[in-house]
Amino acid sequence: MEEHGDIMPKVEEVEDDDDLDSGLGPTIKLSEPSTPVGVSATPSPPAGRIPMAANSTTGRRPRGRPRKHPVQPASSSVQKATKGRSKTGCITCRRRKKKCDETKPECLNCQKNAVVCEGYPEKTFWQPGKQRSEEALKPTRPRELPCLVDGVETEVDRQFLDHFVYTVSRILTLFNDDSNPFKEILLPMAIRHRGLMHSLLCLSGSHLASRDPKYGERQNHHFLAAISHLRTDKKMSGQASGNPAELVDDPTVASTLVLCLNSICKGETAGEYRPHMDAARHLVLNQQSKNQQFGQFLFEFFMYHDVLNSLTSLDRRPLLLTEDFTIPQFIIQPAAGVLLGVLDGLFGYISKITRLRDNIRTRKAKRLDPAVDYVTLSDAVEIDSGIRSWVSNQQEDDFRHTAALLYRQCTWVYLYRTIQPSRPSPKISGAVDEGLVYLRQLPPNSSTQAVLLMPLFMLGCAAFDPEQRPEIERGFESIKNYSNLGNIGPARQVVESVWKLMDMGDESSWDWETIIQRMGWDFLVT
Repeated sequence: MEEHGDIMPKVEEVEDDDDLDSGLGPTIKLSEPSTPVGVSATPSPPAGRIPMAANSTTGRRPRGRPRKHPVQPASSSVQKATKGRSKTGCITCRRRKKKCDETKPECLNCQKNAVVCEGYPEKTFWQPGKQRSEEALKPTRPRELPCLVDGVETEVDRQFLDHFVYTVSRILTLFNDDSNPFKEILLPMAIRHRGLMHSLLCLSGSHLASRDPKYGERQNHHFLAAISHLRTDKKMSGQASGNPAELVDDPTVASTLVLCLNSICKGETAGEYRPHMDAARHLVLNQQSKNQQFGQFLFEFFMYHDVLNSLTSLDRRPLLLTEDFTIPQFIIQPAAGVLLGVLDGLFGYISKITRLRDNIRTRKAKRLDPAVDYVTLSDAVEIDSGIRSWVSNQQEDDFRHTAALLYRQCTWVYLYRTIQPSRPSPKISGAVDEGLVYLRQLPPNSSTQAVLLMPLFMLGCAAFDPEQRPEIERGFESIKNYSNLGNIGPARQVVESVWKLMDMGDESSWDWETIIQRMGWDFLVT
C-alpha cells in the first residue's frame, strides 16, 4: 500500500454577499482531496466555511436595513426639555431683554415702564433656495436713512421743530431775534441731547395741538419720551437720592424747565407743573452750571416762575424768601434779562408782599383784630419806599422799558390790595388807570406781550370800577392772539370770579388764592 503524507486541502475563495455583509471577511471553501482506498483520512471540520481571521469573535448582525432613528436606551433620569427664547416679542422688549406680553400694536410692558414701544418685526417665512435666488434678483428698495437729529424722526417732527424755532421761541421771552436764549442756548444743546429735543418738540406740539388736535398724539409721544429720559438719567437719580457729587448735565436741567412750560402751554390746571418746578428748584440750590450763559438763563427763568407761582397758590413760596439764599455772583447783566422783574430786583418786593399776605391771612383765620398789625404795616411801608425808588434798567426808547414800568405799577397794586380792605377807593382806581396807560403803549405785536399775563391778572383783581374791565378783557384777548398759551383762559376766569364778588360787596374778593383753590385749580400766571 502506498503511503501518503499529510494531505493539504485545496483552498478556493468564494464570494458570498451574506459573508461580506457580516464583516467576517472572505471564506475558504475546502475541497476534499481524493483519498486512496484503504487509507483513513484525518477527521476534518464539516464542509463549511472557516473565517480567515480565526480569532474573530464578532457576531452576525440581524438582516435588514438599519433604523433611520435608532431607539435610544432608556435613561434613569428624565431630562427636562429646555424652553427656547420667544422671538415674537416687540423690538423694544427684545433689545431690553425683558419679557413681552406681545400686546398689539404696543405692548403693555412698554406702556407701563414709559418706554416707547417700537412695534414688532416683520414676519419672515422659509423659502427654498430657488425662490430666494429669484427674490435676490429683484430690484432692491432704497433703505431707510438714519435720523440726522435724534428725536426728529417724522415729517410731523420737522413741523414741530420749525414751529419751535419760528414761533414758540418768540413768545416765551422779551427777545425774538438772534439773542433769543431758546434758540441760542437750548436748541444747540437739544441737537446733541435726545431728551431735551423731545422736550422742545413736546412744547411745540402742545402749542400746535391747541389749534389743531391732530398733533396731539405725536405731542404725547414726545412727552413720554422726555419723561423716560429724565427717569433713566443716572445723575438725576443720584441728585434726587442726596448725592451732591452727581452734577446733572445742563440739557437735563433744561428739560425740566421746558416741561414746566409745556404745562403752561397746555393750560393744565391740576398742578402738573409742580414736579418740574421742584426739580428745577433742587438743581438751582445744589449745583452751578459751568456754562455761565446757561446758568444765568436758568436762574432767571426759574425765579420768574417761582415768584409768580406764589400769586396763585397758598402753599408755594418763593426761593427768594429763604433766609440763607443769595443771588449767584455770575448775575452781572440785569439789563440783558430775558424776562422782567428778576434780575432788576423788583421780584424781591413781590416776594416780601407775599409774606405779608400770609401773615394777614393767618391773623384773619385766628380772628385777630386788627388783621394788619403794626409790624405788618411797618414792613409794608418799607416795601412801598423801595418800590418808589426802584428804577428800570431798560433803555427808555424801548418797549421793554414801558413793560418794566407796568410791572412796577402792578407791584404797588399788589401791595395796596394786600394791606387795604377789599373795597373800591379812588386811590386803587387811579393806580389801575395808570397801569392801563402803560398797557396801551405796548403794541399787540411786540415781544412784550409774552410777559403781560401777570400784570393783567393783577390789574383785573384790583378793577373795582366796571368801566375799567372791558379794557382788561381786551388785554387778555390781545395776549391770547399773540401767544395762544393755555393758561390765559383760566387766569381770565379767576379775574371774572373776583369781579362777581366785588360787585356783591363781598370782601372775600381780597383772597383770590383761596378762590382759585375752591375752583380746584392750580396753575401759573406766567
